[in-house]
Amino acid sequence: MLDFSNIKVISFDADDTLWQNENLFRKTEQKFCTIMSPYASKEQSMKELWKTEVKNIPCYGYGIKAFVLDMLEAGLKLSKNKLSANETKRLINLGKKLIKSPIVLFDGAENTLKKLSKKYKIIVTTKGDLLEQENKIYRSGLIKYLRHIEVMSEKDKKSYARLLKELDVKPQEFLMVGNSVKSDILPVLALGAKAVFIPSKFTWFYENGDASKISSENFIELKEISQLLKML
Repeated sequence: MLDFSNIKVISFDADDTLWQNENLFRKTEQKFCTIMSPYASKEQSMKELWKTEVKNIPCYGYGIKAFVLDMLEAGLKLSKNKLSANETKRLINLGKKLIKSPIVLFDGAENTLKKLSKKYKIIVTTKGDLLEQENKIYRSGLIKYLRHIEVMSEKDKKSYARLLKELDVKPQEFLMVGNSVKSDILPVLALGAKAVFIPSKFTWFYENGDASKISSENFIELKEISQLLKML
């Protein structure tokens, strides 16, 4: 059993840990394929979009704005630069709809943060566009439980080490809770901190990882966020 006795700071990932997110992108991808149907099959459209997303991460980073640019670039390639003004507008509007989508918290998310905030310093550590992520956090209604918000360009070992230094907390006093093995779990474990993996029904392909291969006394997998209350 994971030892939580030294924990002072609990950090939660945001998208697909506290609230639904990837399911909205999945629906948007399907609409992208529909717009691209005069030029390519669904399979071709998805393959090109995914390839474009990964290629552009070093340039655009993460988030809805980057996703819109990826859709436009993929759309131009799939259409051989014949994308119409109307189709371009429809792709841009898909992004606007994503930005305006309501925040739907996972069951137990608010109650978990509310109760844990009485004993621990609760923060959110996420990555992506600063304006977009801050806006989501404020609209979620969870801001009242948070002591710190950290929006990273990349969630890697170096970025977490910088965060721990900023918070003046030792690795063994830090717990990260998230749905991405790649971004929330492995970098934290590499620092000697603790991590809780809560798989989401939908996870972006770029964040996929095999939690079953993780062998660490500082790691545990839970089915839902509310289970933390029984352990902390």
